[in-house]
Formats: sequence, C-alpha cells, structure tokens
Amino acid sequence: MKESDNFFDKVYQVARLIPYGRVTSYGAIGVYLGAAKSARMVGWAMNKSHNLEDVPAHRVVNRKGLLTGKHHFDGTNLMQQLLENEGIEVIDNQIQDLEKVFWNPIEEL
Repeated sequence: MKESDNFFDKVYQVARLIPYGRVTSYGAIGVYLGAAKSARMVGWAMNKSHNLEDVPAHRVVNRKGLLTGKHHFDGTNLMQQLLENEGIEVIDNQIQDLEKVFWNPIEEL
C-alpha cells in the first residue's frame, strides 16, 4: 500500500481480500491497519463503499457477528442473502458458527 492512500482506500484494499464464504469484523480490519480503535471509522468506510462493486461490504460484520450494517444495503435482507449465497448461516441478523467463518487479516495476510 502506498503511503498516500487514505484510510478508506486501505480499508477497501483489505475488504477485497476477504475470501468467499468468510467474514471479518470492522475492528479486525482496524487492528490490521494499525488503528486498533477505529472500528467505527471502518464502518463509515464500508457504508461509503456501496458504489464500489468490487468491495464485498457484506462480508464485514461487528465483532459479535451481527449484521449491523444491513440497513445500508438495498433491500431489507440483501446483506443476509449475499452471505447465505456464500454458505454462511444467518439467524436473526446473527452469523452462526462465527468462529468457523471468521477471517482475521492479522493471521491470514
């Protein structure tokens, strides 16, 4: 990553690496980028990413596996549908077996 890239661009670069069928958290991306207390800012970046078709924002959830960003997607359940299409089980806006599908960029990159 170039030093000139802004924080949102760095968030998008990490989000693009989340594998199909896996999820990560806002906080995990923040920690990976060296900004441990920036989960909220990562969330803002994801909210702004919906015009970027190559950023899989649906794969970024809160630390407990809740689909807290779902209201930023077109359609009531689009975020859940996208995750379920990748084989991730979601019940009551909660990812099931989070530890099995969680992708931690610190460990994986």
